[in-house]
Amino acid sequence: MSPSTTSERPHTHEMVVVHRVFRRESALLPRLVRAVPDGETTRATGIATHVAEYLTGLHHHHTVEDETIWPLLRERAADEEPIARMEEQHARIDRGLAAVTDRLPGWLRTADREAGEDLALALDEHHSALLEHLDDEERMILPLVADHLTVTEWDAVGRRGLETVPRNKLMIALGALLEDATPGEQAHFLGRTPLIGRLLWKTIGRRQYAASRRALRAPLDGGTGR
Repeated sequence: MSPSTTSERPHTHEMVVVHRVFRRESALLPRLVRAVPDGETTRATGIATHVAEYLTGLHHHHTVEDETIWPLLRERAADEEPIARMEEQHARIDRGLAAVTDRLPGWLRTADREAGEDLALALDEHHSALLEHLDDEERMILPLVADHLTVTEWDAVGRRGLETVPRNKLMIALGALLEDATPGEQAHFLGRTPLIGRLLWKTIGRRQYAASRRALRAPLDGGTGR
């Protein structure tokens, strides 16, 4: 049954909050690479690990959309043009991510300033392509999701999105989601988190995320972190 015939519709604003994470992190990545001192391979290793985790997370996010949302909308929505646009943008982003992946090992070996700038430029290009895609997805696709997917189907998309997050990274993932969320958005996501997860967030997760954020971003914030 289409959610348009029920009193419940998918809470698609959840995707807007998830997108906020990718917007923020994709903007930070080139700045983090450029902030690594020439030849400082230890710092480069930490940043490269963060870049690789970001690439894995975004690739999985897009794979979930490719395998769940697009087929359902192609079945049910009258206009296929928005779905075709999403697929074309995913392909373009994949090419940009491949360019980042190609440049990462060379920079990691030496933390050479020139190699770092080459990597940062590829990350700048990725950020621009991603912003265009996320804006289009929120404008063109989320209204279609609200009209044509059930709440159960939408919730399944969310569960798929968590599948590849390692258990020891769950608090970091939750912190990334909550960082720029409004109080209402934070309450929504914490309300959907199991009780044990909420307790872990309050007791250790919040501090764990703050420490991770400070260590990663300190060079961008005068050595203090955010």
